[in-house]
Amino acid sequence: MSLIQIRKRSLTVETIHHEGGPPVDRPLKLAAACAVIRNPYAGRYEPDLMPFMAELRPLGTLLATELVETLGRDQVEVYSKAAIVGVNGEMEHGAVWHEAGGWAMREVLGEPKAIVPAAKAVAATGYRLMVPLHYIHACYVRSHFNSMEVGIQDAPRPDEILFALVMGTGGRVHARLGGLTKEQVSVHDGQR
Repeated sequence: MSLIQIRKRSLTVETIHHEGGPPVDRPLKLAAACAVIRNPYAGRYEPDLMPFMAELRPLGTLLATELVETLGRDQVEVYSKAAIVGVNGEMEHGAVWHEAGGWAMREVLGEPKAIVPAAKAVAATGYRLMVPLHYIHACYVRSHFNSMEVGIQDAPRPDEILFALVMGTGGRVHARLGGLTKEQVSVHDGQR
């Protein structure tokens, strides 16, 4: 029997036209794809989480593909991942998403170099989590440092985990604080 049993999924898309300044020609789109699954290890300690992490890869691919289909593969410039573990679980149950979610996004986006930022928490039902975003090809592109809130009103229940992937089409709409720009990325090591 599969370790992955999905109760529900959600897709949230934000379209940002301005942040108090002039409206931009191309609005920024941020999207979060979430899946709520039963936590197979809720209420007990499991020493080997590797099978769980491996079985999460198809879920990561499903969510990453949904985001790419929503935003357009060539439009994605920022990404992140997140996990909210219900209170009968532990932080490590969310940490399995680092490999499964990050690998999936890299796969569907054509192997971008920058580390995939993340946020995770063990929390009660309805908890909301701010997820950090940055540029997919170099993590020091300051204009693309951003965040998006993820969460679902009735999740995760105590024996569940909410896994999320987030992508967006650009940096902050009124970014003007200098630093490395995406056009200046030259080393292609995921840093600069």
